[in-house]
Amino acid sequence: MLQHWMLEPECTYLNHGTVGATPRRVLQKQQVLRDEMERQPSRFVLRELGGYMPMPWRSASRLREASDQVAAFVGARSDDLVFVPNVTTGMNAVLQSLELTAGDEIVLTDLAYGAVVYAAKAVCERSGASVRTVCTEHPVVDPDHIVKAIVAALTPRTRLVVVEHVAPQTSTVLPVAKIASACRARGVPVLVDGAHAPGSRAVDVPSLGVDWYSANLHKWAHAPRGCGFLWASADRQSILHFPVVYWGHNRGFREEFEHTATTDPTSFLAAPEGIAVLREWDFDACVSYMHALAWEAGHLLADRWGTTFGMPRELVGAMATVPLPQHLGTSDEDATRLRLSILLEDRIEVHMFAWRGRVWARVSAQIYNDRADIERLADAVARRN
Repeated sequence: MLQHWMLEPECTYLNHGTVGATPRRVLQKQQVLRDEMERQPSRFVLRELGGYMPMPWRSASRLREASDQVAAFVGARSDDLVFVPNVTTGMNAVLQSLELTAGDEIVLTDLAYGAVVYAAKAVCERSGASVRTVCTEHPVVDPDHIVKAIVAALTPRTRLVVVEHVAPQTSTVLPVAKIASACRARGVPVLVDGAHAPGSRAVDVPSLGVDWYSANLHKWAHAPRGCGFLWASADRQSILHFPVVYWGHNRGFREEFEHTATTDPTSFLAAPEGIAVLREWDFDACVSYMHALAWEAGHLLADRWGTTFGMPRELVGAMATVPLPQHLGTSDEDATRLRLSILLEDRIEVHMFAWRGRVWARVSAQIYNDRADIERLADAVARRN
């Protein structure tokens, strides 16, 4: 499958989850759209893109046509989903739209993405609210532990729970539906960071029972960078505002997020091509392959390095996070140094980070990867005794 990507053949790429890698066919579609836009920029951007001006030759805007197809891919109604440049923008939109007062709380887990933590703290600092962080076990032995830990952190002042569908560092697939059910039973809305979910697993957003769900499409759903979406349940849309005030301000959920600044919209418009590629390659087969390879990678690397993987299979998605031998370091500096060494000397690109007193490797298992790629990484780390 590697032939479908532009990745350097001499480099073993095990880091798909960080910024994605777009298939050639999707990039070609994006370029066709760019060429079309440049032949008639005003018509394309002002009329056809969002339908801001009359366009009697089209029945729907290009943005609506594309977002409708994305909505169908994640089981959503068209009216409940809008494009955003990335998951962080969608998370900020929700966080900044909350009406918080002094003493209110936002609950996060210690698995939250750094930028989301910053965003939550920023809105709390402005309002006098606070962030309460839930500590989780790792490896997760019982998924219900996370549910119980979050419920235990709820108080009468909890205004929002933020949870990850797939934890960005540990790669754990969290029981989002159970968390949402428990929180909503206590009157607390839930915002989900789904950055790594669409494309790496089947996602039906409304069935999760959450209030808001933001995700990337440029990671595992093969859209060009940057392309994501924000889904909001119908009863939660009225409070939402785009993080930057543009022409769509106060015109409703879809208008507010579609009528924004002049940017290159072709990543959004090419997103359906990424979904089409997934379906043509047999989406279920792709998910099954990635899951099996990630599961195999976790055990192979842990066995080779003398560490422990320990994740239940149902909590493994398309990535596996494995602790490195203790002698390879404990700090961010150690992780950065080792990651660079493996890139320069072994031509392997893989995410490494420091967490809980040691260095970890997060391995992405895309369909262009195979066992030989995992073995190269295992050998490269083992040589650094």
